[in-house]
Amino acid sequence: MSHALDRRRRTFLHRATATVASLPWAAQAWATGAPVRIGMTAELKMASSTSDDAIRLGVELAIEDINAAGGVLGGRPLQLELRDDRSVPSRGLENFRELAAMPDLIAVLGSRFSPVLVEMGNQAAALQCPVFSPWAAANTVLDAKRQPDWAFRVSLNDTWAMSALLQAAQADGHQRMGLLAPNSGWGRSCLAATEARMGQLKGTQLQLLPVRWYNWGGETSMVEHVAALKQAGMQALLLVANEPEGVVLCKELLALPANVRPPIYSHWGIAGGDFPKLVGEGLRDIDLRVVQTTALNIQRTPRGQSVLARAAQRMGLTDPLRMPSLVGLGHGYDCVLILQRALERARSTRREVIRDALENLDPIDGVVRRYAPAFTRERHEALAESDVLLARWGADGRLGALKSRG
Repeated sequence: MSHALDRRRRTFLHRATATVASLPWAAQAWATGAPVRIGMTAELKMASSTSDDAIRLGVELAIEDINAAGGVLGGRPLQLELRDDRSVPSRGLENFRELAAMPDLIAVLGSRFSPVLVEMGNQAAALQCPVFSPWAAANTVLDAKRQPDWAFRVSLNDTWAMSALLQAAQADGHQRMGLLAPNSGWGRSCLAATEARMGQLKGTQLQLLPVRWYNWGGETSMVEHVAALKQAGMQALLLVANEPEGVVLCKELLALPANVRPPIYSHWGIAGGDFPKLVGEGLRDIDLRVVQTTALNIQRTPRGQSVLARAAQRMGLTDPLRMPSLVGLGHGYDCVLILQRALERARSTRREVIRDALENLDPIDGVVRRYAPAFTRERHEALAESDVLLARWGADGRLGALKSRG
């Protein structure tokens, strides 16, 4: 399965590079001035990951659109500088330092893994370089105590995610909640967010059982954690996992009788890979919901439809809505739109001026939502809790939003 994903990624990257090189504006744009660079560090060589593909494609399509319209700062082309971090924080930080040293580089985007973005955010002020998170959700990616903060997010956060999962479980009639999370910064962020939300719901009968921790990247079995939670009286499972651990858990649950499988309310790490393909047809037999953002509904506007159609063509997909990690496409695209507007306001590639401009932008119509404004000095979250939704995979492999219960 991983070999098939690798082949698809290589095909995708080859097509992307060939397309950019053949665009009619390319030669003219390069003649008008030095490129303005946007950096990105992502888990490019993680075989099961598709979030990096979706984010990168969103970034590249936005760059193509901006360059086709004349570029930035009087005709200079935008250019993506890409680095592989393999989801390792130290490698991501090394990439960040290398990218920040480039002339006319205005910001660096991360990808899915929060520990990488946390380290980048902690060093952003020292490097005087804005950091954008188009996926990583840990609350610690942003820090209001850092003033000025150089980290920005176009994504959800753990507080919104865990709140949405708890509310959905409660609406479905569950009271005793189990939490299975990685022993990492992301897992601890989710536990803190869940406990805080439970504290706000003291008037209800919701109960959080003691958390079960697993080792990220090192677990070959997950079902014993579920068994322990079930023994403690769990009615529904809050899952914080990426696709490798999520696949292990789902396949183990499928080996059990259907009546002992708990309903699962999952954070979106499992959607960072092609989860239906990785799990197989049995996924339909698991009661699984996963948190997403309204970027999942990118096709609701003409501009979003166009971006999605082009992305699907680039990826070789016959069904655009079957694109894995679809939300990353919209988040990546809108990150670049926001940076373009900051460039226009700053009229310079000086990063301290761009950072200040990001907090003072006029409304921007993105493919995910309208940002009015995207950020303020006190708020570096471009999205809002109202942009969070739950979804389920259908038999066709599409991830579709569930209707809210109110």
